[in-house]
Amino acid sequence: MEQTTDHVNSFDAMLAATAPLDPITTAVVHPCDAASLTGALEARDKTLITPILVGPQDRITAVANTEGLDLSGLEIVDVKHSHASASAAVRLVREGKAQALMKGALHTDEVMGAVVDKATGLRTERRMSHVFVLDVPTYPKPLLITDAAINIFPDLMVKADIVQNAIHLGHALGIDTPKVAILSALETIYPKIPSTVEAAALCKMADRGQITGGLLDGPLAFDNAISRKAADAKGIKSDVPGDADILVAPDLEAGNMIAKQLMYLANASSAGIVLGARVPIMLTSRADGTLSRLVSAALAQLMVHHTLGKGVM
Repeated sequence: MEQTTDHVNSFDAMLAATAPLDPITTAVVHPCDAASLTGALEARDKTLITPILVGPQDRITAVANTEGLDLSGLEIVDVKHSHASASAAVRLVREGKAQALMKGALHTDEVMGAVVDKATGLRTERRMSHVFVLDVPTYPKPLLITDAAINIFPDLMVKADIVQNAIHLGHALGIDTPKVAILSALETIYPKIPSTVEAAALCKMADRGQITGGLLDGPLAFDNAISRKAADAKGIKSDVPGDADILVAPDLEAGNMIAKQLMYLANASSAGIVLGARVPIMLTSRADGTLSRLVSAALAQLMVHHTLGKGVM
């Protein structure tokens, strides 16, 4: 990747963009450790969310007492264990009492199990997918990577939903026409590498209006997607290479590796959100720091207000 001197801290800009917005009521699922409870309260203090704490009240208050956290004025929905916390939080959304979910000290599978339940969950007509949002010091703007956490081996139609979800998040971040790079190992169509064929199909789906709101190109290798110089060397004529907003990985393994490599080798800061459900879901990891949790909350807040503004929710 070429070095750039044009980098602006995009996370600061995202947090600043939330300043005029009302906080979103958020069901915080099982915040029974210091990291998740502190993260929820700090998001409250930044007026990103109004938390409803869902979990064993005695454990939540014990953590608060140990960490010196003030829970006064907060609603606590007392349930006995993590599975019940997930179910109760989803129920709050279905009842119109919460606009978003935030994962606490429980496994992702427990949260998503309640979310995807066919009878009582938060499914929509679109497949759910995860989007990492990265602030990469050597890239001049936010970089969205999807899907690196939910869909393991997405087929073509699932990839179409993954792309559309990411485009909608791009719109919420103020990007009028997100530039979407569909990644593979090379930039030409090669039938023995199915992801190259699917990339081409996704681009044609966009041409035919099956995917809207973004500018797609693919297949593109990673270097072509983020480097105009690399794209020029290969003779690729497109507005996406070197200026991509969204990188769409061929599968979860590739997406996860790309995101983690940027975090640990390029010192990228990260946040993340699940889209495609009735409400955005903040799937923060137990290892995530304060900034990651705050920006994930900001993403959810921006997404909710963008959707409300369009009259969808």
